[in-house]
Amino acid sequence: MQSRTNYGKTEKRPRGRPRAYEPETALRAASEVFWKTGYSGTSLDDISAATGMNRPSLRAAFGDKHDIYIKALSTYWEFKLAVLGEALEGGGTLAEALMRVYDATLSIYFSSDEQVLGCFVVGTAVTEASVDPEVRGIVAKGFDSLDASFEARFKLARAAGELRKDADLKALAELASATMHTMAVRARSGTPRKELRKLAQRAVKVICG
Repeated sequence: MQSRTNYGKTEKRPRGRPRAYEPETALRAASEVFWKTGYSGTSLDDISAATGMNRPSLRAAFGDKHDIYIKALSTYWEFKLAVLGEALEGGGTLAEALMRVYDATLSIYFSSDEQVLGCFVVGTAVTEASVDPEVRGIVAKGFDSLDASFEARFKLARAAGELRKDADLKALAELASATMHTMAVRARSGTPRKELRKLAQRAVKVICG
C-alpha cells in the first residue's frame, strides 16, 4: 500500500520496463487522471497516455473505462479507510486520534508538492453516483464504513469518560465524517491547508465537548 503522501502519484519507472507489467503503477496513473479531470472529463486516450499502455493492453489488464474507474474508486476507499483505522487506533486521547485522522486526510488531499487533489470520492464519484448504481453503491458503502469507524472510536471514548454518557455517538460520527467532506470541498475550492487544519481543530473541540 502506498503511503499517505504519495497516493495517486505515479513513480518514475525504470527505463525499458513496460507499464503493462506494473498494474498497480498503471492503476495509480489512471486514478490520478480521474482525480484531476473527473470521470466524464477523462477519456480512454487520456488513461492510455498516463499509463503508457495502449487501448488493447488497458482492456486486457483492466477492462473498459468504467471498469478502470470502479477499480480506482474501490482502491481509494480501501486505502482511505485503512489510513483512518490506523489513525484512530494509534492511542492517546480522542482529540489526538481525531487530529491524526484529519492530518492524514490532509496528506491525501494535498500532494507532497502541495498540489490540491481533494478527495477522490467527493471530487469524482459523488456526481457519477446520481446516474451510476454501481458507483452509488460503492460510495454509500464507503460512507457507512467511515461513519462506523468513527462511531466505534467514540464508543471507546465514552467508556473511558472522554464523552458524556448520553452522547449521541451516531450524530458525532456523522459530524466527524462531514468535517472530512467539507475539508475536501474547501481544499479543491482553494482554502489553504493551514486553514483547513484549523477548521479540523475547531471541529474536534466541538466533538470532544
